Amino acid sequence: MWIDCHCHTRYSYDNYLEPLTLVRRARELGLDGVVVTEHHSYEASEPVELIGREEGLLVLRGVEISTDGGHVLAYGVEDDGWNIWGRDTYIPLLEVIERINALGGICVPAHPFREIGSASRLEQLLDLGGVAAVETHNGGNVARDNDLAMQAAATKGLPTLGGSDCHKKEAVGRCATEFATAVADMAGFIAAVRQGACRGAYYPGFRPI
Repeated sequence: MWIDCHCHTRYSYDNYLEPLTLVRRARELGLDGVVVTEHHSYEASEPVELIGREEGLLVLRGVEISTDGGHVLAYGVEDDGWNIWGRDTYIPLLEVIERINALGGICVPAHPFREIGSASRLEQLLDLGGVAAVETHNGGNVARDNDLAMQAAATKGLPTLGGSDCHKKEAVGRCATEFATAVADMAGFIAAVRQGACRGAYYPGFRPI
């Protein structure tokens, strides 16, 4: 099954993508599900999950965290209690990873080779521990960024994820993750990632608008 593992809506407050538009576009493209990773807040995506249920599309929820060492996708938290720092940027990376893991979640570096200041880990990714996978396919990246992420994941022997990083309808589904096992909830999602039963890719069902 195919899931776009990195999506944003207007609840990230940096775009105008309506949740219903995201869900319907994902269905139109034949995706089996999406993971909404609003910036800084897990709780912000609750309305999107409800719309997914109404529309018959699997909508899982995570959060994208802006740390002092790059952006991290956190999966498996259940509220915003993960944030013990009281701010939304430059949160200590290693402390974030430790905190999310302690809560039973997993951390995945997002677009680690996109050179945009604090959003990028670059070669430091190779020395980073405590992460479950690497986002190797990001729809907002140029091809070189994704190629470098694939090389890093291979070097570290980590599973790979793909996501569109969509902030507008046209971007939904550019990249996604193929899961070798059925995923019905976040517990199944995390189990599949930990087992390496997934791979990031350019989604073959994507078509431009």
